Amino acid sequence: MPFVPPTAEQLGLYLGLEEIQGDRADLLITSAVGLCQTVVKPLPEGAEAVVLSVAGRAYVNPQQVSYETIGPMSVQRPSGSGGLYLTKNDKAALKSLAGRGGAFTVDPTPATADPSPTWPIDLDAYDGDGYLEPGWGYP
Repeated sequence: MPFVPPTAEQLGLYLGLEEIQGDRADLLITSAVGLCQTVVKPLPEGAEAVVLSVAGRAYVNPQQVSYETIGPMSVQRPSGSGGLYLTKNDKAALKSLAGRGGAFTVDPTPATADPSPTWPIDLDAYDGDGYLEPGWGYP
């Protein structure tokens, strides 16, 4: 099943908001999809979670405010908790969903390779029954 971008309603559910600004959410989702496509293109199935995470960060903290005081109340957010960007974990998740990243093995043997020895065989070393002559470690 191909990737289907999340909707503004899904972003609202993800963030736990009863109301969401539809146009703003659509813009952030579209931008998040474009940002994710810089890592993996086309986006794989399951990338909706990463897109929602990226768009959600930008929706709740668009100016990347890290510390805010209003009257007697103050809030401190983690550094880099807003704006539209991909974290290292977002990139790793996209690569993993696409089947890339992590350990892998490369087999350089061509499919047409013959399993027989490639060195020249000394047929004079064999006796008439197909065994090596004595002195080669065989009786």
